[in-house]
Amino acid sequence: MEDWQSIVLTLFLAFAIFPLYWIIITSLKGQKEIFSLPIQYWPEQVTWINYLGIFQISHFQVYIWNSFLVSLVASAMVVFIAMLGGYVLARFSFKGKRQVMFGFLVTQMIPMFIGMAPLYMMMSKMHILNSLFSLMLIYTVMLIPFCTVIMSGFFQRIPNALEEAAMMDGCSRLSALFRVIVPIMLPGIAATFIFAFVQCWNELIMAVLFIDEESVKTIPVAMNAFIKKYDIEWGAMSAATVLSVIPTMLLFAFCQKYLVEGLTQGAVKG
Repeated sequence: MEDWQSIVLTLFLAFAIFPLYWIIITSLKGQKEIFSLPIQYWPEQVTWINYLGIFQISHFQVYIWNSFLVSLVASAMVVFIAMLGGYVLARFSFKGKRQVMFGFLVTQMIPMFIGMAPLYMMMSKMHILNSLFSLMLIYTVMLIPFCTVIMSGFFQRIPNALEEAAMMDGCSRLSALFRVIVPIMLPGIAATFIFAFVQCWNELIMAVLFIDEESVKTIPVAMNAFIKKYDIEWGAMSAATVLSVIPTMLLFAFCQKYLVEGLTQGAVKG
């Protein structure tokens, strides 16, 4: 039985890893070798021309910085606001609480493109199109509802007695939150931050809508430019994909401990 489980898990792992492997070897092939038949599962001659090309032809280092800045700021804002909102939902009882929770979840079912036209008009009237601030703002608003529900689940697993004891010792409720509860909540905060960061890092639709100038493009927008009218630059796109995956992989590697703890402890109670 264990042998069959090992075989099934190995096949599933190979199936999951193969797309990443294919992107990596495609980024190391020349243009002719990419389209050669029969298909080559390993490049005859490894070349770094695709990686050099995306830095020489485009401002890829600028795109990386823009994506990092937008994702970092938006995720930090989301975590802070969602933490306060989740605390209120977990600790206080008020009329319409269930409806608020339901409304937060329903927002995740609404297709993103429905709000594109009104959002564009709003951003245009605010004169913040073609700016990183517009992406920070829209990503924050998009992620707050679901992240608030996630944070509420973490708060529900922490006993009220901890903050009550802190308040008896002279702390205000806000002081008890940040001095006592937040340190215990670090795994949940890390899990929520990583979720928000990855969502911001990979988002394309809103970035394409609001960003047009070269100096403020993010990685997804820049990679979308590799899709031409009659051709797709597979080598350059594969190299850009590999480079865009590295920051999120490093984030998962450094926060793996907190992420696992957060995911196992953050089930939402009814």
